[in-house]
Amino acid sequence: MVEPSGGRDGRGGRGRRGRGSAGRVARQLVKVVAAVLSAAVVVVTAYGWSTAGSFDAGFLRSRAIEDDAPHSLGGDLNILLIGLDTRRDQNGNELPAEVLDQLHAGDGDEGGYNANTLILVHIPAAMNKIVAVSIPRDDYVPVTGIPGYTHAKIKEAYGLKKAAVQDQLIARGVTDRRKLEQAGREAGRASTVTAVRDLTGVPIDRFAEVTLAGFYDLAAALGGVEVCLNKPVQDFEFSGADFPAGRQQLDPAQALAFVRQRHGLENGDLDRTHRQQAFLTSVARQLRSAGTLTDPGKLSALMDVAHRNIVLSDGWNMTEFVRTLGAADDPEVEFRTLPVLRYDVINGQDVNIVDRSAIRREMAAAFGMPVPAATTTRTGRRTEPPAAWSAESTAGAWQTSTTVSEPKTPDAGKPVRSDITSDQVPCVN
Repeated sequence: MVEPSGGRDGRGGRGRRGRGSAGRVARQLVKVVAAVLSAAVVVVTAYGWSTAGSFDAGFLRSRAIEDDAPHSLGGDLNILLIGLDTRRDQNGNELPAEVLDQLHAGDGDEGGYNANTLILVHIPAAMNKIVAVSIPRDDYVPVTGIPGYTHAKIKEAYGLKKAAVQDQLIARGVTDRRKLEQAGREAGRASTVTAVRDLTGVPIDRFAEVTLAGFYDLAAALGGVEVCLNKPVQDFEFSGADFPAGRQQLDPAQALAFVRQRHGLENGDLDRTHRQQAFLTSVARQLRSAGTLTDPGKLSALMDVAHRNIVLSDGWNMTEFVRTLGAADDPEVEFRTLPVLRYDVINGQDVNIVDRSAIRREMAAAFGMPVPAATTTRTGRRTEPPAAWSAESTAGAWQTSTTVSEPKTPDAGKPVRSDITSDQVPCVN
């Protein structure tokens, strides 16, 4: 069972090649996709065994990024990867009972539509260094266009907006569940893109959304995934995690528990973020070493996983994307996690308090953009408050706030850079 988050979100990102060339493309791209969701891993590896047209046409597309939205300049590309925690398919139907049992994640009414995984990936035009930034899901941020809310956890921007749009459609007489689900999800995607863009201050050019079942399906297609834990962990109630210390091969259900667990971990969501990075690194390593790239059957299964679990932003030509990255030399990949100032409790919910201005400066520096200057006084002290604490922007939002004393925030105030590489099985908490 998944812990409810509160609010209304519970109602609920050159023609054809020969095999040798495809293998080279996949090898070059593996280190890139280790930084993102399993969705990207599937997309890249499947390319070599599919025609460009049929592969691109197999994805559900979204127009959630506005045509007039800011875009990167000079050939750079920013991609938002959204891991959506839902137990329903694109038409609003509950996943089959046998699948839900394996997911150990409750039924279709659990979890809502939270974006529990958010990773923003920067691919520069020079292809020399890929930066992947994980955004903690409980960061408390401003939200727009959601009746009754000025702020929410960033993970909730999806579900809250989805519910609001569906309410509006129902009030206008729309009753078709499929139409309600699809319209609500489109609104949720757009809301998430806007929230991430407002927090980080960087353009978002593309996004891919992968469902909760996608992690399970990927592990099944690969025959399990190898991971390593620094110490044994147990979380029977929420994720179903029960793992010893050390290296181990996880079956699909265990793999999902591994990337979902946060209860029982010293640093909660921050440790889970590092687990997700380690999981993708292990997937990438396994793809290269297990013969998957030269096995038509396995690649076909991975392509099916991609089409079943991934939504891509409209206009993203995956064939061209793979071709461009495949032509690059082996790039450096850096993992980061956005900093958290402190933990707090607002309206009964645990949240992360962040300094949006500091985050924007950090993101600009990491992505090679002009860095905005902080406002300072004559004494040199910065006078601008963290955006989330602004009296103007949070009128009434903090009246029921209760500060947690001496919270454990080892990542507070600084970005976290990971030394995970795709050439090892990284050990994590």
